[in-house]
Amino acid sequence: MENHKILVVDDDDHLRLVLQETLKSCGYQVLVAASGNEAVKILDREKVDLLITDLMMPGIKGVELVGLAKEKQPQIGAIVITAYGTIGRAVESMQKGAFDFITKPFSINQIESRVKRFFEFQNLQKENIVLKKKLEKYHIDHKIVGQSASIKEVLEYIDIAANSDATVFIRGESGTGKELVAQAIHDRSDRAEKPFRKINCAAVPETLFESTLFGHEKGAFSGAYRQQKGIFEECHEGTILLDEISEIPYALQAKLLRVLQEMKITRVGSTEEISIDVRVIATTNRDIDELINSGKFREDLFFRLNVFPITLPPLRERKEDIPLIIDHFLTIYKDKYKFKSKKIAPSLMEKIMDYAWPGNIRQLKHMLERAILFSGKEELITEKHFKFEEEGNRSNNQGKNGSLDVMPLAEMERKLIFAALKKTNNHKTKAAELLGITVRTLRNKLNEYKEQGIEEVS
Repeated sequence: MENHKILVVDDDDHLRLVLQETLKSCGYQVLVAASGNEAVKILDREKVDLLITDLMMPGIKGVELVGLAKEKQPQIGAIVITAYGTIGRAVESMQKGAFDFITKPFSINQIESRVKRFFEFQNLQKENIVLKKKLEKYHIDHKIVGQSASIKEVLEYIDIAANSDATVFIRGESGTGKELVAQAIHDRSDRAEKPFRKINCAAVPETLFESTLFGHEKGAFSGAYRQQKGIFEECHEGTILLDEISEIPYALQAKLLRVLQEMKITRVGSTEEISIDVRVIATTNRDIDELINSGKFREDLFFRLNVFPITLPPLRERKEDIPLIIDHFLTIYKDKYKFKSKKIAPSLMEKIMDYAWPGNIRQLKHMLERAILFSGKEELITEKHFKFEEEGNRSNNQGKNGSLDVMPLAEMERKLIFAALKKTNNHKTKAAELLGITVRTLRNKLNEYKEQGIEEVS
């Protein structure tokens, strides 16, 4: 028995005492309340597995209490005690979420049997959740596609990391799948049933970093109208992904280091320390060693994060996986857009294998989706459907004599940025993802253009 906690609510002192002693003798923890109001107070401070409540009581009735209990603790079960003449109300309580009802008078064996049946049902639900997680892990294995030695090594590292609570530091170019690896580590760990939260450090304004991570008290700063938990507190017993950790402000790095060392946070505007239990995974697509040497990233923080390092290879270094990745995405998009079959022409596959893929898997994914849309009802995807970026630039910059009219790199960069913003309806986060850069980098570029008086594509 898992030491389940049961709350018995009844205004009949004798019946309440009988139920309390009976359930205690069965090995359950038992809390008691003489009214619905008293029960609500207990539910505010105690996590309860099962509520057993009389239907008709002064004040808060059993039906209402079941609804309130479900709001406060969604996983709680409920059994309602009812007299024969109020079975209709008992059915109403089941519509509110009660598991069962029992009519008076009842025997001790009956109540023991109903309680046992509920916990057997609850265990079955838990087993179903575990099975669902196993199926999800199976699907995760199939999202991380590849048979190359380097990707097999990454999969081995994921399994090792998942079986520990060590902080993981994932390096890799933009588009290599760092977030997918972080999710896989969480889903295979003992924390899989707990929260997994991601914060993109490049997308958080510098002034809001501390309150976003650690929370704030009401009135801590202008606009703090109520108390707010930070991501660390919300993620208690779960996993936090600090995506693009290299973008975290230097002034906050010492505070983050202290939190990682002591597993305690202090909300902005408070002096009270709150203990937390989180597993931290950090990622970066930057050269972290260069940032440390230039004084932009604390070396001690890096050492604390780099307990279990994983480096994801760029796509150009595992080209033998490209056909498998293409098959994977072709299946996804074929189904998404209701096409019977899609294939890549051999001549196009040769060009795909020769391409450097600076945007890695994300770039390949986006270009495949675009090619499938361009191909329409045609089964074979050819070069006319699949437009490589450099081919587009060449065709747009041909001189009158057919020679390549070279465009300055800065101008090309600006055109790409504005094209991405136009494509995403000026959604900076989506545009940055499309470009394979951080939101902060995109904002810096836009500020540069603004200072130059350029606010749209020339």
